[in-house]
Order: sequence, then structure tokens, then C-alpha cells
Amino acid sequence: MWFRNLQIYRLPAKWDMSADHLEEQLARKRFHPCGSQDQETRGWVSPTGDDVLVHRVGGHWLIALGFEQRLLPSSVVKQEAEERAEEIAAQQGYKPGRKQMKELREQIMQEFLPRAFTRRRKVFAWIDPANGWLGIDAPSQARAEDVLEALRQAMDALPLSLLRTEVSPTSAMADWLAGNEAPAGFTIDQDCELRSVTEDKAAVRYVRHTLEGDEVRGHLEAGKLPTRLALTFDERLSFVLTEKLEIKRLDFLDVVKEKVEESGAEDARAIFDAGFMLMAAELANMLPALVEALGGEMKVAEPLAMAA
Repeated sequence: MWFRNLQIYRLPAKWDMSADHLEEQLARKRFHPCGSQDQETRGWVSPTGDDVLVHRVGGHWLIALGFEQRLLPSSVVKQEAEERAEEIAAQQGYKPGRKQMKELREQIMQEFLPRAFTRRRKVFAWIDPANGWLGIDAPSQARAEDVLEALRQAMDALPLSLLRTEVSPTSAMADWLAGNEAPAGFTIDQDCELRSVTEDKAAVRYVRHTLEGDEVRGHLEAGKLPTRLALTFDERLSFVLTEKLEIKRLDFLDVVKEKVEESGAEDARAIFDAGFMLMAAELANMLPALVEALGGEMKVAEPLAMAA
């Protein structure tokens, strides 16, 4: 159990929700497979494959939103509609109009959906109630919104806010690159993207390339600002920080993953729990250091209305 991305949200400092209560709330919106006419369904599933929706290990919780989607390409519907339209034109002597074509496509959708293949996926979310973190393993805030929307539908209320810092990631990353000095506990790696603020949006991307020297500073002086920067924390986990305060390409290094083997876990469930606990502990250590490097947490955060 290792996240690859992290969209970061803040729970209130005195959040008194228990895991049992959260379990009850999520159970109201359990996952159900697609019906014959459903294109997609979503709902809460067990992160570990049993019936428990809130998986608890060492004070950390793991939840998962399940999706099932019927795979019916629009090109298939379009092709079938065109073939049937030709038959109708031959019968009635003229091509079907716009309204008739729309009705024809809807009819084909109803016929084909029950026979379409389905695809399932999960999106995981980590909750650290003691420190007030909620992290979603999603590559963008838009994808994380699926989880937030499902929480809104399942829960009576959940005061939640986006993480905001006093210094923007863009400004902080520019300072680190200009001074060739990472914040305490971090090192600057060899991946970076710089983008112009002008209308042309000119961009320079470095991949496995040293970021020291005059070249990068020259781009900064020319007005380009960093939108992505690869960092490593405490020689234990590496990631790419974005201008939106997203964590991408999250990678827990061998020094962390080897602890799963050292834990003595043998069966799949024990290995899963050991990995999740190690991941959660590392994130709980890294996030406060990252917030401090960005000038501390902004006192007035943007609230997300989570009432059902």
C-alpha cells in the first residue's frame, strides 16, 4: 500500500469523529455494481477486500471509493446509428432529422449498455485524525473531487479545507532554485519545470538534469517561474511538488520499504498493514516539514462545504 500522489486537505484540530462513526456514515453509500442501464456507479468499498470500510492501523485510517464504468465507446454508438440511419433513409426516402438521430442514439445506448464490458477501480484516501490530515491518492484536485463529493453525499457534515501556506509553492521553489539551497530536511533533485508568466506560456523542463549553475537562474531572471520541482525528504521519500501544492510521483525509498521485510509480516494482510503504517508515518513526518518550508500554514484556509 503505497500512494503515488497526494492531494492534501486539512481536518479541524478538534475533530471528534470516531472510526466507528465514520464507518456508519460511509455504509450509507456503499458501492453497488452498475445496473443494466447505468454507465457508471460509485460508492465506498473496503480498502482490504473485507466488509470493513474504515481500515485502521496504528491510529491511521484508510478508506476507498470504488468506481465501476461500462465501456461503451461513442464511436461504436455512432457507427451503429449511421448504419441504422441509412436503413431508415431507404425506407422513408429521406435522411433522419436531428431529433430522430438523437432518439436513435439513445435507443442504441439502451440496447448496448447491458452487454458492455465493465471496468472497476479504487481511489484511496488516508486519514490521520490525530494530526488533522486527509490525503487522497489522486493525480489532480479534479480527480480528488470525486472522493470529496462522495463524502458530501455520505456524511452529515465534515469541516474540511484545502491546505494553504503563507508562502506559495511557486515563490518558495523559485527561492530554493535561485539560492541552490533546499529547505531543512529536503534536498533538490534533478527534475524541474519552469514556465513563463507571459501569454506565450513558454516552458523549460529538466529531467534527470542538474539544477545547479547559471542556466536555471538565467531562466528565473528572465521571468520564468517553477511549476514543478523534484525533492527528497530525509533521504526516505521523494516526490514532485507542484505550484498547486500537489504531491506527485511520490516514491518511498528502499530504506522505508525494507522495513516491511524487517517487520516479519508474511501473509498478504500483514504485509498490507505494515506498508500502510510505514507510508502513513512517513507522510505524517514529511507534511509538517513541508508546511514549515512554505512559511507555515495560512491561518485563514478556504473552507469546503461538506454538509450533505
